[in-house]
Amino acid sequence: MYSGLINNYRSVLPVNDKTPIVSLHEGNTPLIRFYNLEKYLGANFSIYGKFEGLNPTGSFKDRGMTMAVSKALENKNIDSVICASTGNTSASAAAYAARANLKCFVIIPDGQIAFGKLAQAIAYGAKIIQINGNFDDGMSIIKNIADEQSNVCVVNSLNPFRIQGQKTISYEIFDQLGKLPDYHFLPVGNAGNINAHWIGYKEISGQSFNHCNLCSGNCEYMSSIKHAELPVIIGYQAIGAAPLATGKTFDNPRTIATAIKIGNPVSSEGALGVVEESSGWFDTSSDDEIVDAQKILAKKEGVFCEPASAISISGLIKENENKKINENSSVVCTLTGNGLKDPDIVMQKYTKDVKKVDPTFKSVKDVLMNI
Repeated sequence: MYSGLINNYRSVLPVNDKTPIVSLHEGNTPLIRFYNLEKYLGANFSIYGKFEGLNPTGSFKDRGMTMAVSKALENKNIDSVICASTGNTSASAAAYAARANLKCFVIIPDGQIAFGKLAQAIAYGAKIIQINGNFDDGMSIIKNIADEQSNVCVVNSLNPFRIQGQKTISYEIFDQLGKLPDYHFLPVGNAGNINAHWIGYKEISGQSFNHCNLCSGNCEYMSSIKHAELPVIIGYQAIGAAPLATGKTFDNPRTIATAIKIGNPVSSEGALGVVEESSGWFDTSSDDEIVDAQKILAKKEGVFCEPASAISISGLIKENENKKINENSSVVCTLTGNGLKDPDIVMQKYTKDVKKVDPTFKSVKDVLMNI
């Protein structure tokens, strides 16, 4: 029976018999072939969505959090975890801290977090601190706290165990697809996830095994994998929060995609290296393009992702129009979070599609006959 990604990929993760596994059975998310989207776009390549919105708290953050909190619990001096968050990290940290019986502190930018995500963190018992600033201000604060408080563990993506957990998405894609994809589109916020994907892909391809502290790539799982070609990595950011795409920091990032509303990513150096090494690129989408992509995916494929996730689909649409995807390629888009995380955007943008009529047979029939 599946019991979480640490147990499933233990041989390629830095855990041992003394590591207490804190799991909510995260991972094992579906890789969905988007046949309808392929037809809609007139694509001459295959499109897949890795739907991370089906993790326990509804986002990819659970992959890293199971590792970060497990390793925190292994350290007997730690009794608390802390994070700065635009939403998903706070929900995940709070849930896994509750599971581990650790205290959780969350610093969030005031008024800049989706209510669905904030509600989760509150429900899981986290102590919420709102600051009159942005995510980057919060990151600066928690770094200072962690430096002073040895009993507190930072569980943002600068935590190396977070990245180790998140790399398992690449292993799952390989297992599900039977090969590595040719192209991979990702939303980019704090940029830890794009690094994690690349670490996993490089380990699988046989080009780099130094991230596995236990087996150094000599385990049975690794030896069963033949050399594979690495995918091209394409990272997309919102126009109003695009430090990697533009090469400059954003002191006041702006976008409806709150999960990637970050102006100065802590993992930017690594992300730039990933794109260069993979012969990929960064680009941007407008908020309107993000919302359009979210709606297209939901209506064509029945997959409802949050706006930040939809930017990977928006990017695919744009690059398909630009003829930058080779024929007969396989393309994966990471859908980082569930659409229920941020329902306000849908209610603001889609309500014109709702028809209101009198409660009579004739009124309803008139609507049906005119659709």
